[in-house]
Amino acid sequence: MKKTFVLDTNVLIHDIECMYNFADNKVVIPIAVIEELDGLKTSLDERGRNARIISHRIDALRSKGKLNDGVSLDNKGSFKVELDPEKSHMPSEQLKVSSHDNRILNTALALQKNGEKVIFISKDINLRIKAEVLGLTVQDYEKEKVNVETLYSGYSTVTVKKETIDKLYADKKISADKLGTFSANEFVVLTDNGSNSSLTKYDKKTNSLLPLTQQEKHPWGIKPLNKEQRFAMELLLSDNINLVTLIGVAGSGKTLLSIACGLQKTVEDETYRHLLIYRPIIPVGRDIGYLPGTKEEKLSQWMGAINDNMEFLFRKNNPQEMKNKIQYLYDTGIIEVEALTYLRGRTLPQQYIIIDDAQNLTPLEAKTIISRAGEDTKVVLTGDPYQIDNPYLDASSNGLTYIAERFRGQELYGNVIFHKTERSRLSALAAELL
Repeated sequence: MKKTFVLDTNVLIHDIECMYNFADNKVVIPIAVIEELDGLKTSLDERGRNARIISHRIDALRSKGKLNDGVSLDNKGSFKVELDPEKSHMPSEQLKVSSHDNRILNTALALQKNGEKVIFISKDINLRIKAEVLGLTVQDYEKEKVNVETLYSGYSTVTVKKETIDKLYADKKISADKLGTFSANEFVVLTDNGSNSSLTKYDKKTNSLLPLTQQEKHPWGIKPLNKEQRFAMELLLSDNINLVTLIGVAGSGKTLLSIACGLQKTVEDETYRHLLIYRPIIPVGRDIGYLPGTKEEKLSQWMGAINDNMEFLFRKNNPQEMKNKIQYLYDTGIIEVEALTYLRGRTLPQQYIIIDDAQNLTPLEAKTIISRAGEDTKVVLTGDPYQIDNPYLDASSNGLTYIAERFRGQELYGNVIFHKTERSRLSALAAELL
């Protein structure tokens, strides 16, 4: 028996390709969803853009027949816009069919009572709970979810004999044939379970482990405090790595390291023309026009974390000199700090781009951002998948972890997961106990 998937509005907004991801089954969009899309279409953020795209795609299906009768999809499935049932199938005393959410649930209940095998799909946790209580089979939209517990960490540890480590130091290279299977740019800690160890990086082309090349560099005076920070610095300073994801707890140094290395490669080495720093405005992509003042004054409300890190890197100067130097970098355009809203439509060659708080991006938004990168551009995404402010995302479905899972093994990509906070003893204790 074929299944009938009833889709909530947030599923369509989350993935504009979702209608085609249910094999040869029936996809139903309640008329209340169409009304919600109509209400979103004028928004200038990511939700509004996706609502317009979905509306155009549904409109294009009209060429195949009447949408309320159902039309065929290219994947041998079918698509239908379902009108509100003539009567309510909701518990009348508790839940009245007035809100869009309840109208959507009422449509799903009516289809189920007509004998169809209905599965209700929604990104809204509370709506899923309500739907299950009403007797519907309920699922989250799973297509872009990853198992965050087994997410690629970017490094591994291998126990070897002391002679192997000695050979690495002597030859600056050892074969990985008998040491295991590694992904491109994966870091490998070689240890003899004694006092000898070495940090290496896997080179896919030669199937070898090589010593780190950036160990002696301290960009803008920043020295790595643990092996994860050392690995991150290696990726951030390497010219042949175009995409980096840094994932981990608050205070682990992700943003500070990214900015320090970005300044080094932009201001000192002049490898890149500009350092561009973006953050999602929470909720993701929403316009910041409700704040008073100029765009710069509005952005200052959201960019406190970036400014804190900039001041830390310039801490050797007196306060006035520090402000002057930072302002000079901004005024000359060497550093640009923007809301993620302003990235759309740009083509960015030879830039060092940092996307902070990338855990608040959907997979589609992450794809859009990376696709902006021009020739010789480096993109760095940082974030903590357990600190998500987007109500329709979680640790398994956000753009940051999605990118880390999908890009694993690519020669231009590297990832590091941080487990230890280095902000302060109090911060580390809070991360452990709270």
